Amino acid sequence: MAPPTADTDNQVNRGHKTTKSGRGGREAKQLKKDKKDGNLKDKHNPRAFSVANIVRTQRNIQRNLDRAQKKEYVPASDRRAARVEAGPPPVVAVVGPPGVGKSTLIRSLVKIYTNHNLTNPTGPITVCTSKTRRVTLLECPNTPTAMLDVAKVADLVLLCVDAKFGFEMESFEFLNMMQTHGFPKVMGVFTHLDQFRTMKNLRKTKKLLKHRFWTEIYDGAKMFYFSGCVNGKYLKHEVKQLTLLLGRVKYRPLVWRNTHPYLVVDRHEDITHPSKIEEDEKCERSVAFYGYVRGTNLKEGMKVHLIGVGDYGMVEVSALPDPCPVFDKEKESQTLNKKDAKLYAPLSNVGAVSFDKDAVYIDIGRANYTKKENLDLKGNADDDDNEEDDKSSSEEEEEYDSDVDAPAGLLKSMQDIKEGVDQKLKYSSMRLFKGSKAVQAGTNDVDEADETLAVQKQRRPAQDVYELADSFRRRYNEGGDKDQDEDESGSESSGSDSEESDSGDDDSDESEGEDEMSDDGSHAHSGEGSYDEPTTGEEENKATWKTNIAQEAAKNYLRRDKSFANLQQLVYGTPGGVASTLVSDEDGNKSEKDDDGDEDSDSDDEFFKLRDQSKKASASSKAVGNEGTGTVDAIELGENDSSRKIPNAESGMAFDMNAWLDEGEDCLVESIRNKFVTGDWGNGEGNEEEVFDKFEDLEAGERYGPNGEVIEDSDDEAAPEGMTDVELREFNAKKKASQKSAFDEDYDESKKGNVGKEGDEQAEGEYVEALKREKEARLRRNQDEFGVDGETSRLRYEGFRQGIYCRVRIDGVPPEFVNSFDPTMPLVIGGLTPQETEMGLIRCRFKKHRWHKKILKCNDPIVVSIGWRRFQTIPVFSTEDENGRFRYLKYTPEHMHCQATFYGPQVPPNTGILAIQRLTGNIPGFRISATGVVLELDASSKVVKKLKLVGTPIKIFKNTAFISGMFNSDLEVSRFEGASIRTVSGLRGQVKKSIRDGQPGTFRATFEDKILRSDIIFCRTWVPVEIKNYYNPVTSLLCSTGAEGWRAMKTKAQLHVETQTPIEVNPDSIYKPIERKERTFNKLYVPKSVEAALPFSSKHKDEKKRKKKSYVSKRAVVMEADEKKKYTFVQAVNTIKNEKKAKRKEKNAERRLVKAKEAAKTDEKLEASRKARKRQHYRAEGKVEAARERKRVRG
Repeated sequence: MAPPTADTDNQVNRGHKTTKSGRGGREAKQLKKDKKDGNLKDKHNPRAFSVANIVRTQRNIQRNLDRAQKKEYVPASDRRAARVEAGPPPVVAVVGPPGVGKSTLIRSLVKIYTNHNLTNPTGPITVCTSKTRRVTLLECPNTPTAMLDVAKVADLVLLCVDAKFGFEMESFEFLNMMQTHGFPKVMGVFTHLDQFRTMKNLRKTKKLLKHRFWTEIYDGAKMFYFSGCVNGKYLKHEVKQLTLLLGRVKYRPLVWRNTHPYLVVDRHEDITHPSKIEEDEKCERSVAFYGYVRGTNLKEGMKVHLIGVGDYGMVEVSALPDPCPVFDKEKESQTLNKKDAKLYAPLSNVGAVSFDKDAVYIDIGRANYTKKENLDLKGNADDDDNEEDDKSSSEEEEEYDSDVDAPAGLLKSMQDIKEGVDQKLKYSSMRLFKGSKAVQAGTNDVDEADETLAVQKQRRPAQDVYELADSFRRRYNEGGDKDQDEDESGSESSGSDSEESDSGDDDSDESEGEDEMSDDGSHAHSGEGSYDEPTTGEEENKATWKTNIAQEAAKNYLRRDKSFANLQQLVYGTPGGVASTLVSDEDGNKSEKDDDGDEDSDSDDEFFKLRDQSKKASASSKAVGNEGTGTVDAIELGENDSSRKIPNAESGMAFDMNAWLDEGEDCLVESIRNKFVTGDWGNGEGNEEEVFDKFEDLEAGERYGPNGEVIEDSDDEAAPEGMTDVELREFNAKKKASQKSAFDEDYDESKKGNVGKEGDEQAEGEYVEALKREKEARLRRNQDEFGVDGETSRLRYEGFRQGIYCRVRIDGVPPEFVNSFDPTMPLVIGGLTPQETEMGLIRCRFKKHRWHKKILKCNDPIVVSIGWRRFQTIPVFSTEDENGRFRYLKYTPEHMHCQATFYGPQVPPNTGILAIQRLTGNIPGFRISATGVVLELDASSKVVKKLKLVGTPIKIFKNTAFISGMFNSDLEVSRFEGASIRTVSGLRGQVKKSIRDGQPGTFRATFEDKILRSDIIFCRTWVPVEIKNYYNPVTSLLCSTGAEGWRAMKTKAQLHVETQTPIEVNPDSIYKPIERKERTFNKLYVPKSVEAALPFSSKHKDEKKRKKKSYVSKRAVVMEADEKKKYTFVQAVNTIKNEKKAKRKEKNAERRLVKAKEAAKTDEKLEASRKARKRQHYRAEGKVEAARERKRVRG
């Protein structure tokens, strides 16, 4: 092909012809002209946007409105925290049968969140997922009791399924438990996808699993696919997809958890005194439980249910610091770094330090430090007299002493301990008061009262805190003088101090605290308070951090005491008036300077010391110059002294009232007047004519005063001058928040008021948002009311709200709980309302589960899970008739609801019920027997049972008869007078009076007609059914083997099978063939006179049997010749026909026999092949069932 030339490059294509004439050309020219002149008008064609099909458009609009109406709902009461970081971490339960990868999933999530490798995830594991979010991961064991407990507390469920094996029965059981106890969010996690060989089978399995999962949960439920494991964890990018959704999921409020407080226990500790356990190993224990408060507020004095143990009362509830707090907001970083990620898993051996109210436990592992004198053995062996060597050795000692102050100094000093704590406690002593005799631990001269007092002192009650504060303050005030005295003292005192400090530090916390809290504020140096032990060089190198430890503790206590101020304590004082006797820092310093030479300083009365007001009176009189009396000027009423007793008051009263009687602008009453009144005092002063409010011109946007002057808007006040950028931002943020809250309140009120109005559709849709904002405003008002300083008062009035990490102490716990505790089992403490602590009868709507194989029999024991409890009870089934009668049922209906009444703890109506027939043993089928919901609580039962009283007639009159055998006495007959009776033939009657003839209980009865002697008379009655008061809680946590060790009542059928006892047969209950004799009735006889008067249609028309034959039968028939020929021909034709029929019948019989033989051979072959297929099918099913059984036994 030739290359293109220059002519082809400059080729110009022919353009389209423009319309120059006609209608289109004229319109185009006119449009161009109008556009050029600027006279172009916008055209609007109304038909261009009209509806093409009116009916279809109406249907679409109606459908959209119906869909919008279905989405509207009544908002559930959500009592959870408004802010995510203020609430507790949601519980994410990992559920599934054994071998599906639950532990691997938890390890992978912890690795993603915290970069920590968990070897054996056990118990609740709390991790921070972001700056404001945290979750608690909990693995659910494969037992019915554990699955019931987890279903009651889980906020999100990760349902693990082995995709290669498919759904198992445990997964469906857990879904049914959640449906009963409140359905939380559920996500599917499908594992073992790497075992599929082809992608076709993988896609097919995913499709089947998705359809089945969506059928059980809802269409569109989230599903995650994990293909394989690397180093014992799932692939990182697959786990990250799950973490992204975990950080965004919103949890729905559930009714039961929204009305009850509960704790998912992170850890617990047995705090029973060791002496009690030594005396009796089976004594009841005191156990402290730790966990986040969830649900509603947990109040002191509330009864709780420890699931799997029983009901208890909380002895003590206290708030603790959050062990896994959210990220600090003050930091500038917007993301959660790996180094800032927090992990709290106390049962999984994570972390080296664990905090308790009574002690701090440090796991030092294998850290050992080598002493410096052991580093250079030659230098210690040689005796050098050189001064330089002495200087170098002294420098090394100083280095070693300074090294003790480092964090490793504590561990170094702990290595020098040669004796155990129990051995040193034998020689330790304790002094309760100054000047009192020191109590030796090894002596036996202490009586029983002192021993009990010492045991009580080991755990200080709340009122001793104020005593400790008094001693701390005095010790802090005397610290300066004592330090100087100790510096001037000789080597003997220092040696004794070091000796005693070592012994005191190694003692328990209680003994150390009591020893250091003596009145004189110093250690006891007498022979009673120390024991003889040769001092070595190691003791001289004691840790310097131990010096002045009491002064440092006093300083820290006073610093914390100053930082907190409670409004209620400031106004009304502390409980018991103890706070009024405490001495502040300034008063302590002044009193110590003036009272150094006081002879009564060593007395025990100085343990509680009043403030000296006389010294402050002179200073206050000089500073304040009020117009009142001198006594008023001499008294300084501060925030802690406003209700104190004044011993030297001039008025002689217990309280000086002069300060409250002063008048003036600066008096005490005027200073607190605004604290008790809301509003502006200025509005009520002056003339009535001047009392006008401001008004605003809404159109102009200006505000005017009472005299017409224009008033600038005070809300838009400018920021004060001299503010920094940070303060300016805070000022603007507060101003914006206040304006937004004011607008939201006005907007919400207007929307709520317009909900009922016609035409305001937008207000109806925004009603839910208005309720949410109202809830947030209510929470803000509560927070503003209590404030930050009133946390103690808030906990006392509100209780411990959700999100607070609490310590709950429970006494009287059986020792089996501590001895047989399994950390893998979930431990839940649920709060009980006063109603739920009472016992009574519960009537519920009950239905047997369609997957359960057998129907349930009345009065057979079943295990019921209702509320926090799970217990065994005996139900009675009934059905409600049209007249409101609850009729007794012996068995549950097959596919219908019925009523069940049983005895147990009361719960609110509409609470879900789940029944399991057996908790123990390997049950091959579906273990959940029935489900239901509570309908009514009552103290008595309304279930009645049908009873038929049977009697026989002894004398029969016209319409009257004497009946016997129905009642046993005349009293019973009198109770049933007027009752309706009936015969088997259907004749109705009535009981009249008892008679004296015959056996007792015989009575006279009347009937509609005369009865027969063979008739049986019966009376239908209804008898109330007694409900057995049987309640057996499932105490699975008190057995080492869990629910297997719990002893439950067995059914009669189960006892028959276990004991191999034959079933008792009642001969009267056996069905026998009914033999009835044929009754012969007499012939109806109608007199001839009566028959003659009857019409012909009613007369008797039966002909009598003739003894002689009639004329027709006796006459002879003679045929003619022609008839004989015809008769003979017909007879010959019939004979030929019968012979052909007989031959055809024989041939057919032979043919059928041959065909039957061939069919038998074919059937034999088919039966053989059918048996082979059945054998192969049953063999495959047997293998699958055996694999499931092995998996169940292993799990």
